[in-house]
Formats: sequence, structure tokens, C-alpha cells
Amino acid sequence: MKLAIKDTTGADQGELEAKFTPVDDDKGQQAVHEAVVAYNAAQRSGTASTKTVAEVAGSGKKPWRQKGTGRARVGYKRNPIWRGGGVAHGPKPRVYIKKLNKKVRDLAVRKAFTERVKEGQVLIVDGLSLEKPATAELAKTLNALGVDPAKSAKMQYSSAVLVTGEADRNVALSARNIQRVRSTTSDSLNTYEILWPDVLVFTKDGYEKFEQRLSK
Repeated sequence: MKLAIKDTTGADQGELEAKFTPVDDDKGQQAVHEAVVAYNAAQRSGTASTKTVAEVAGSGKKPWRQKGTGRARVGYKRNPIWRGGGVAHGPKPRVYIKKLNKKVRDLAVRKAFTERVKEGQVLIVDGLSLEKPATAELAKTLNALGVDPAKSAKMQYSSAVLVTGEADRNVALSARNIQRVRSTTSDSLNTYEILWPDVLVFTKDGYEKFEQRLSK
């Protein structure tokens, strides 16, 4: 499998032969599913909370006597069917994180990346460096690579994830101002981020480090 290399103007700079071992077509699909489910679960804050009958404010006194009033019997004002009462079976703070075996997680990353490479949706950009945060400059580079969040008819992609070798503050600050563009590092790139965009854009050092990660 080969990856296209381009410069910041979008000009072809040749191809790079992928060295990692690809995952066979009939393997890894379940691992990818589990990794995406685990990622989405981890994004949930789990802070939803309601008060039970024991926690809601209110008297424990019986509102009226049991018999003789013609009304339905009731024990206290805090019961769930009354306005202002407690909530029956309501949500409580909880952790939604799902544990994923390291081998499964690594397989999911390799499987997802293998499919993106096969579909030609991985680019390597040579010479991407910003001296300071510059959204316009980064957007110009992305447009040259065929990425336009506005989904222009001339552009091939509408979303992208930029992957650098090390944390790059200038790239991160510039990318966060562009709709449907994210940035991350080769060590942090996960299955969801591989599958989410129309195209993965690696810097040269970012791809080298990511390939080392895949080969472990």
C-alpha cells in the first residue's frame, strides 16, 4: 500500500510505501466496533442526577387521614406522583467508561487505518509548520490539499484530522478555529479519530511515529 505525499501547496511529492502489516479484510471489524462504542461512552459526563424520595425536601407528615375524606390515600408529600416529590428510578451520577483490552484497542486502530489507506484517504504533507497560530494560513494549506469544510464542489474532502509527531501548539490553535477540522498527535490518534474525517492528514514525522506505533 502506498501513501501520497504532498507539499503545502498541494503539489505531488511522490509516494511512500506503507511498512506496517495491514489487517486482513475478515479480521478486526468487531474490535473497531468495540473501540468506537468505548470512545463514545467515555465522552459521556455521567453527571445526570435526580433526587429520590429520601433526598427531596418535604415533610414526612401524612397530608390527611387515611379514611373518610373521599380522597385517595397518601402517606407523605414527597411521594413520586406528586409535584415536587422525589423521582422514582431516576438517573444518578455514574461512570460510563468501558474497559478495552490493549490487544483489541491496537487491533482496532490498525484495522481502521488499513481501511483508510486502502480507500486513499490518508495524505502526508511535507513542510507543514506554523511560526505562530495562523488559521488563515492553515486553511489555505488544507484547501490546497482538497479539504474545505464548506463542502465546495471543487474540493474532495469536507473534514480532516491533522496528525503531528509532537504536540504542536500553533497547529492546534489554528485548527480549532476551522469547522470540521481537528488536530492530534500520532501517540493519541485513536480509532474514532481515524474513522471520523473524510481524510487523515499526517505530517512526515507524525506518520513515521504512527507507523512505529503500529509496528510494535
